[in-house]
Amino acid sequence: MPRLDAARRRGRARDPRLGVVGPASSRVTDAGEPAGPGAATGAGAATGAGAATGAGEPSEAGASLRAGETLGPRGDAGDGGARILVVNAGSSSLKLRVLDAADAVVATADLPAPRETADVGAIAETIAGFGDIAAVGHRIVHGGARYSGPVRLDAEVEANLRALTDLAPLHQPKSLAALTAVNAALPTVPAVACFDTAFHAGMPAAATTYAIPPEWRKRWALRKYGFHGLSHAYASRRAAAMVGRPVEDLRIVTCHLGAGASLAAILGGRSVDTTMGFTPLDGLVMATRSGSIDPGLVLWLEGHVGMPPEELAATLEHRSGLLGLAGTADMRAILAANASGDETAALAIGVYLHRLRASIAAMVAALGGLDILVFTGGVGEHAPAIRERVVAGLAFLGAGVDSATNAAVAGDAEITAAGSRVRTLVVVAREDVEIAREVRAVLGLPAVARLWDECRSQPA
Repeated sequence: MPRLDAARRRGRARDPRLGVVGPASSRVTDAGEPAGPGAATGAGAATGAGAATGAGEPSEAGASLRAGETLGPRGDAGDGGARILVVNAGSSSLKLRVLDAADAVVATADLPAPRETADVGAIAETIAGFGDIAAVGHRIVHGGARYSGPVRLDAEVEANLRALTDLAPLHQPKSLAALTAVNAALPTVPAVACFDTAFHAGMPAAATTYAIPPEWRKRWALRKYGFHGLSHAYASRRAAAMVGRPVEDLRIVTCHLGAGASLAAILGGRSVDTTMGFTPLDGLVMATRSGSIDPGLVLWLEGHVGMPPEELAATLEHRSGLLGLAGTADMRAILAANASGDETAALAIGVYLHRLRASIAAMVAALGGLDILVFTGGVGEHAPAIRERVVAGLAFLGAGVDSATNAAVAGDAEITAAGSRVRTLVVVAREDVEIAREVRAVLGLPAVARLWDECRSQPA
């Protein structure tokens, strides 16, 4: 039986970092998480209250409110504590979640994804139905080189974020449109920007530097930024809590596998490498994104075929990846076709797994070994066949999966095979929890640590 199950039978365990005692099991579900492996999952980045913000300035936990700002009536510890609205503008929907001080989702809504502008009226009406809100946390895809941690939003910060749109043209406008609409609905409520890139901002130069002329790197801030940091940060902390060890003592590879996909090598709680680079197009094979390809291939298509940059970008972003390999971006459909003997589906899965295994091995090399392997995101949580086949190719690292446990996973779970040195876990993606944590840290709001607690069921 996996070791986590034994720990659960012992009853209560202690999170050594937080000093919080609670049941050793935790079943967390996210009302905003897609139900199947072909669905998209969010991304993010995070650091704590002491992280650098702006031009290297530290965040100020407990910072005083600015002129005109007010904490909602539930900004104290009573009635569930400070309620935080988490805003996540994705490619297909705008997810709004209200979390109480114990990270329970107490209100939720999914609206159509904003484009250049958001439906201000619909957003305002939805937020009005949520009741009192103490603060807002916005998921922002790209913080560039300027923002290496969460930051209080104001006019200057918003202008800086708009200037970064060229670095994430598919994602940043949606986040900013949602930001504008929510601010119109809650003009006096303090808001915090939480970045997909921030968790990776402290990676060593050897991991972030491209072998291109220094004048290019300086002029255009060309470097590996990495993404999905909110997901990677939460998954690593949650995994450490599940095995009862401080995250600072562990070497962890987190696999965020959804419509977008990336890995992170996490040493002592800090990201030291990741698979996405200057843009979220780099790295693993994704639902519609190609992942890493030879730059010479792009140059050849542009120079010899005369393919316009716009067509190249659209193809690599929207018509490649699993869609380009199998004709569908839905991993569920590909797995079903593969089970029926479809050769195209078999090739798609083979390419996906080959890149994934090789990239995990590269992350392990960056760590100098591996203690925990974590799967999260739509595919990571809901595709046991992918988990098992990935780990089967990593036996040389000391990893193994218990087939029966793996097939029965629902929520957070350990799926390690008996005798395996590396512990393998499934963690439900909770970027909303990570965003709420950052908001509390920046604004000095109270929280009830829940990594160990048996969380309440979230609303559907």
